Amino acid sequence: EVQLVESGGGLVQAGGSLRLSCAASGFSFDNYAIGWFRQAPGKKREGVSCIRLRDGYTYYGGSMEGRFTISSDNAKNTVYLQMASLKPEDTAVYYCAALQANLVAPTTCLFYGDYWGQGTQVTVSS
Repeated sequence: EVQLVESGGGLVQAGGSLRLSCAASGFSFDNYAIGWFRQAPGKKREGVSCIRLRDGYTYYGGSMEGRFTISSDNAKNTVYLQMASLKPEDTAVYYCAALQANLVAPTTCLFYGDYWGQGTQVTVSS
């Protein structure tokens, strides 16, 4: 059974940092990409970043690159999202998702996931 469990969300002041974790189990890391997505109230879900686990290639959505950094520890089956210089507009529920990446275009992981976690709330106060 595929499971994705996010952690690390919370309340932080603008300008602060958080590190989110996505602990994955139930599938072979080599064949998947893990993406981070977020959804704020009343807004559409957006892809934040994703990483192809086989080779570590990373992709970023919108203006995330430079403030957000995705990484993985394949030995721990865990993907991280380091977020810095947080802004109130970064407030959202953050989800991680696993996508079987062998047969799709590389950046597909910024838009789709086969399996999803339950999400973790990030709130940035001004």
